[in-house]
Amino acid sequence: MKGPVFHLCVNEGFTSIQASGVTVTDDVIAVFNDMKVRKAQANEEDKKKRKKAVLFCISPDKQNIILEEGKEILCGDMLPSDDCRYALYDATYETKETKKEDLVFIFWAPETASMKSKMIYASSKEAIKKKFSGIKHELQANFLEEIKDRRTLAEKLGGSAVITLEGSPL
Repeated sequence: MKGPVFHLCVNEGFTSIQASGVTVTDDVIAVFNDMKVRKAQANEEDKKKRKKAVLFCISPDKQNIILEEGKEILCGDMLPSDDCRYALYDATYETKETKKEDLVFIFWAPETASMKSKMIYASSKEAIKKKFSGIKHELQANFLEEIKDRRTLAEKLGGSAVITLEGSPL
């Protein structure tokens, strides 16, 4: 039964965008590398300037994953309600043992996004994840509440061991 469904999708043209056909731009890789070396930044001034989160989208021609201009601090209202996105979030949290900072890869796929957008982003996700070496945590969110709920993120970061997130107790 699964075979005919796949062939139906092929006939509808959904395979024209595959992970191997979408390229991650140098700007995206540069932003990732900049966020990744955040631990080496010792002084507080540099820490205040660093990006806390960034959004990435697929270019209008569906060929590249690009940095979404002006979307460098993650908050609920910057996510489109009707389209998918990728995000990198620099999470600062504390467990019972230690303080930690980790990058979290977020795949935003709202229920209201078109099926075509969901398929393009889902099939291209591996292309961007391959460029983001060392990412330990991934969150897929379909509802804004999942992004805003700190406990959802804390669960991904370490479950019940996480006691604070961004300096605030859970």
